Amino acid sequence: MSEKKKMTRKEYEAALFKLQLELVKLQEWVRQEGLKVVAIFEGRDAAGKGGVIKRITQHLNPRVCRIVALPAPTEREKSQWYFQRYIQHLPAAGEIVLFDRSWYNRAGVERVMGFCTDEEYEEFLRSCPEFERMLVRSGIILIKYWFSISDEEQERRFQSRLKEPHKRWKLSPIDIESRSRWVEYSRAKDQMFSYTDIKQAPWYVVKSDVKKLARLNCISHLISLIPYQDLTPEAIELPKRKEGRGYVRPPLSDQTFVPEIYS
Repeated sequence: MSEKKKMTRKEYEAALFKLQLELVKLQEWVRQEGLKVVAIFEGRDAAGKGGVIKRITQHLNPRVCRIVALPAPTEREKSQWYFQRYIQHLPAAGEIVLFDRSWYNRAGVERVMGFCTDEEYEEFLRSCPEFERMLVRSGIILIKYWFSISDEEQERRFQSRLKEPHKRWKLSPIDIESRSRWVEYSRAKDQMFSYTDIKQAPWYVVKSDVKKLARLNCISHLISLIPYQDLTPEAIELPKRKEGRGYVRPPLSDQTFVPEIYS
């Protein structure tokens, strides 16, 4: 059997742009129909979540589709009900919210790294399915993606980040520590799935060893989950500008310009 032909960069970019055009149509439908969409992106470090989110939002209106990537909780937030700080970021009618990591931190990094107690973890497993059912009953379309990456590919991406200065910010001390706890993360993920892979909000696993294919497959799947119609506005003709009779602009010397280092 011949080996499957590798997708070229040109083919990838063409396929991606076609999907992004559909995302624009979906965005307009969400806005007109007043839909409320939440998409959660979870997975191991370097699994490609951020790259997919970036391609999803590339041509969308940030007033309609926004990204939520929360930092570590403050001391005040730690004293709140666990889901409280996430609730304020949920969408209103006509909005799409993409969570770059979410309340599932408790079942992943917090569990493995010991940032929560056994009681807090067990309570999360009990309450999370009910919390998500409440969201769905309220009218929110909840979509959950898990990006699956192999040990070998994660190691390759970590090494790449270490070598390239513009990528080093992506590696935190927690990320480094997680490398030695691969089995613990696998166990935590499996247990998380056993409790939270519910009918009302199932987990969708994205194979992400090949970044480009993961992006295309995830975006294609996301589009398929929400029926929509094409509301692309008709082309319009721009009117000619009116002449500014009698108006004299101030001299350019009155303005401060950015130095043209590159020209």
